Amino acid sequence: MPGGFDYQFFIEVLTGGLLSGVMYSLVAIGFVLIYKTSGVLNFAQGSQILFAALTFVSLVERGAPFAVAFVVSLAVMILLGLAIERAVLRPLVNKPPITLFMATLGLSYVIEGAAQLLWGTQVHGLDLGIDDRPLEISGVLVSTFDLFAAGVAATMVALLTIFFRYTRIGLAFRAVADDQFAALAVGLRLPRVWATVWAASGVVALIAGLLWGARLGVQFSLSLVVLKALPVLVLGGFDSIAGAIVGGLMIGAIEKLGEVYVGPYFGGGIESWIAYAVALAFLLVRPSGLFGQKLVERV
Repeated sequence: MPGGFDYQFFIEVLTGGLLSGVMYSLVAIGFVLIYKTSGVLNFAQGSQILFAALTFVSLVERGAPFAVAFVVSLAVMILLGLAIERAVLRPLVNKPPITLFMATLGLSYVIEGAAQLLWGTQVHGLDLGIDDRPLEISGVLVSTFDLFAAGVAATMVALLTIFFRYTRIGLAFRAVADDQFAALAVGLRLPRVWATVWAASGVVALIAGLLWGARLGVQFSLSLVVLKALPVLVLGGFDSIAGAIVGGLMIGAIEKLGEVYVGPYFGGGIESWIAYAVALAFLLVRPSGLFGQKLVERV
């Protein structure tokens, strides 16, 4: 390795990538919750993130206190998740995966249209009260907002882990995720579990919407943040929360390090596509992801 290599700068770039990766993981977890219990790739997750952020910031701009706006937005997203499960997904149970995917794709446009009708199309700034300034830690400069966002995302992941590991509904979720037919045989009510998971995905969408909205601004392109979760899911596995976390950290680090150290050889700008290139290569080697359940074809 060249003698002029700047290790401190490398650590700064890597740290920034890992912190961004935590936010990617938060979006990916919304996918995992739905896919793990019902096998549905919820492409409406991005629209839910947009709707949550737009609802919150619109309430704040109309004079609602921060806490009130958050509680109301939380209630709205839980109700939205329950409504999606009851009105759209439950009637399509046992339909082919492509049908379920197309349903969520159409649902994403419906949610975006509803957001436009309710709150308009203008761009909103979202201030969470956290200054985005560099903070020096052991000689390494780190963004204060990135640290805050990573802390919130990590707390959310920890709470979800505790919920699904130590509560009755969480144990039911794990049982359904392992084997739906066995769960039915022991008397678990699948619709109730699905409804709870969709409600949880609404909560995750709100937290992700606030963090990404504060970083990028609350605008309709915010729904495209869902595309950032796809390489994360490919690397980590579509049915693993641990995989979503590890995959997010990997993608965040790959993007930042790739842009800084590989980008100059391609004229720069590779941060927007290098994650997808890595995901495509990974699909050829391990299609199920690092932590995903391996698929076995029946002859």
